[in-house]
Amino acid sequence: MFNRFSAIFLICFLGVLSPASVFAQQRIEIAQNSSPNLWDLLFGPQKKQVAPKKNKNPTVRRTAPNVISAPPVKVETAKAIDATRLMVIGDSLAVDLAKSLTRFYVDDPNLIIISKGVGSSGFVRDDFYDWSEALRNEIELDSFDILVVFMGINDRQPLMVDQKSAKPLSDAWRGAYTQRLSEFLNQLTSANKPVIWLGMPPMAPPKFSASLAQISALQKLASFSAGADFIDIYERFTDENGKYISRGPDISGQQVLMRKSDGIHFSRAGSDKLAFYVNQSLKGFYRSGTISLAIIDPLEGTDAGALQRLPFQGLGQLRLLQVAGAALTISKEAQRASELLLGLEIAPAPSNINFSNAPLGRVDAFVELKE
Repeated sequence: MFNRFSAIFLICFLGVLSPASVFAQQRIEIAQNSSPNLWDLLFGPQKKQVAPKKNKNPTVRRTAPNVISAPPVKVETAKAIDATRLMVIGDSLAVDLAKSLTRFYVDDPNLIIISKGVGSSGFVRDDFYDWSEALRNEIELDSFDILVVFMGINDRQPLMVDQKSAKPLSDAWRGAYTQRLSEFLNQLTSANKPVIWLGMPPMAPPKFSASLAQISALQKLASFSAGADFIDIYERFTDENGKYISRGPDISGQQVLMRKSDGIHFSRAGSDKLAFYVNQSLKGFYRSGTISLAIIDPLEGTDAGALQRLPFQGLGQLRLLQVAGAALTISKEAQRASELLLGLEIAPAPSNINFSNAPLGRVDAFVELKE
């Protein structure tokens, strides 16, 4: 046990209760804080980081949206006396298209739009309006230079074949419908009139849209066979899955309403987009008021001349060069070049080939839909 003197000695030695030692300790701490250390001598004293003051009312910067400017408004220009006459025929779709084309070419003095659309018309009900007869009259009057055709929404109706009613899209119906298309287009080919044909767009009712897709396929084949420019617009008004959509990008890139509420007709923006596609096709043979069209058919007068065949679109002014190949069996011996040169008798091409119907199982082989 420590005695009293030992405890007093220990306390004094440690200096815990000594005021002088406490004062000396404070002077040492102040000196250490005030004198620079080795880091400060080498690199300088460090600046104290002050926390930024929080703004009670922070300002939020808003980024301006990327707005695509609308195309400039075109000023109406007086048409020249000898302006090229572009006639638009068809059903109610053609009526809206003609209005859009009028707006599109409002500033072109060398092109005038003639609207001849008839609502509820088509190629089936010729008792209501006969388009072949109407076209014959227009050709005799020489009332147009270029023809744009947009028609088909009223053609899903029975067609009279051999005094019998053929069901829409049946084999008999397809044959009669294709014949009417060919007769219509042959008039334009004989008159040397360029033709732009617009295919059918997708429709909101699924069954109606599927039927019009088959009708459009027949129109496409007949147009190619006659040398017309066919514009396939189906996929340009669908989504990534090929389904009907009512909205889409207009000619300036903005997402707008492209179709009307009935799911069939086009809005003003949709019709303007169609006019843009027609203009792209029209550039092929229309240049500042002049039309350049050369029709070359090396198979004219031959057995293959009457067959439906796809055109070869050449470069420059060479257009509508049509080439067809005969369907031959593998075992058939190839024709000798000497026989072709000497003009020896060649067996006629088979007449029972149906180029309009694809074999079952292929993607373009449409199956008749039952109501």
